[in-house]
Amino acid sequence: MKNIIQIAGVRNQNELEILVSCGVDYIGFPFRLTHHPEDISESEAARMIRQLPNKCKAVLITYLNKAIEIIELCNKLGVNSVQLHGEIQLEELQNLNASNPDINIFKSIIIGRSSWGEIEKLIDMFAPWITAFITDTFDPSSGASGATGKTHDWKISRKIVHSSPKPVILAGGLHPNNIKEAVHIVRPAGVDVHTGVENTRGFKEREKVQQFVTRARQAFEKIQ
Repeated sequence: MKNIIQIAGVRNQNELEILVSCGVDYIGFPFRLTHHPEDISESEAARMIRQLPNKCKAVLITYLNKAIEIIELCNKLGVNSVQLHGEIQLEELQNLNASNPDINIFKSIIIGRSSWGEIEKLIDMFAPWITAFITDTFDPSSGASGATGKTHDWKISRKIVHSSPKPVILAGGLHPNNIKEAVHIVRPAGVDVHTGVENTRGFKEREKVQQFVTRARQAFEKIQ
């Protein structure tokens, strides 16, 4: 996993086509959430996912924490990658891995909610069972830990990159105007954006998406 660009949240067919045409690697479909409404139905997402070209992979983003429920939803959507954004017991993660050894598991690390010592323990505990970590920002005003549009201290994400034996995807408050600086500081294996490429009505804007993708690719090239 290297130089990955993921964009999360698809509200309609037009947005899907924008993300694909702009060259996004992963498209995140958030379901079974705690703080945000779902963008589309699960059946509509499954239909969209079947249309994706091989070069573009779908990722289930979820707060589910039981292996059997995660597997059932992955199967329903037709995906083999899942981003676990909530708390999950190690045993459930091991069960998920054992049930489908080929599944790609991205485990979130929420910045602003835990001490560095707690983050180190999380890395040590979960790293053997996952594909990559993904950072995000905790919003104390809402209690949300994803799609907050808020940045965090990128120096902490850089420490995570140094400490983790697995790739790290940077997320949390990214947008076209800060993506180059973020990649330069953190040097992640990938980046993820949700609200940072949307307009005031919450829909993806082609220009913002293309700017984000182009600038992220340029930034990755400079840190090789």
